[in-house]
Amino acid sequence: MKKLPVTILLFLFTTGAGQAQTDTSFRLLKIIRGDITDFTVDNLDNIYTLNSHNQVKKYNAAGDSVAAFNDIRKYGRAGLIDVSNPLKILLYYRDFATVLMLDRYLNPVNTVDLRKQHIFQAKTIAQSYDNKIWVYDELENKLKKIDEDGKLLQETPDFRMLLERSLNPVKIADENRYVYLYDSTYGIYVFDYFGSLKNNIQIRQWQNLKVAGPYIFGSRSDTLFRYEISSFMYDEWKLPGELRTAAAFNFSSTRLYALQKDCGDQQSCLLVYALRP
Repeated sequence: MKKLPVTILLFLFTTGAGQAQTDTSFRLLKIIRGDITDFTVDNLDNIYTLNSHNQVKKYNAAGDSVAAFNDIRKYGRAGLIDVSNPLKILLYYRDFATVLMLDRYLNPVNTVDLRKQHIFQAKTIAQSYDNKIWVYDELENKLKKIDEDGKLLQETPDFRMLLERSLNPVKIADENRYVYLYDSTYGIYVFDYFGSLKNNIQIRQWQNLKVAGPYIFGSRSDTLFRYEISSFMYDEWKLPGELRTAAAFNFSSTRLYALQKDCGDQQSCLLVYALRP
């Protein structure tokens, strides 16, 4: 393992690099084939796929299809699926600044129009630990928390004042009593639940970033990374040849998921691997 520096209260450190391991530690468990354009996984290893017709399907950890969401015409194309709470799924339609909430069976239960709170431009959202919604307002450069009715509950100061720069976050995650805001240029900013900035983890230019339990996973080029939050240590593995052409990755604490877009017969396939320690 290598140690990745962390910025505490904005005192910056430089990031060291190490040699990647050659042992990939991946074991193929199953393959799911079909029309899959995007996907995500929850902490119970349920899989949620999005197809070219904007249909959402749910598979259990064994790979069996268990639910589908077919009301696909009202809001256009979903740009994000948040499944951090398997009992309450969030679909985010960025073009309409709208969040659709689904239950565990993918039945609609509520809709939040962010425009009613004057949030007109938000690239990403996330569910909070108490089932509210985190939103990064790009126009105001603030991280905001709203309730199920869209009412503003709290917000950070303008990041241009706090950090002397604006951010372009591509990921928000609420995990282990902290909120993680990822900008691929400036790293991961970590906040407590009161919106106070705690540190800045110098993880930059990672794709497929996922906060899962004690780890932050991600990839870059032909390398997979796993960062341990408590120790500041990280592992990296060179991906085997069959995974280097994957369109997207996702992670749980024990599994690696890889989406391959061309598996024959105009189908995609989702490869599920056991991820050994």
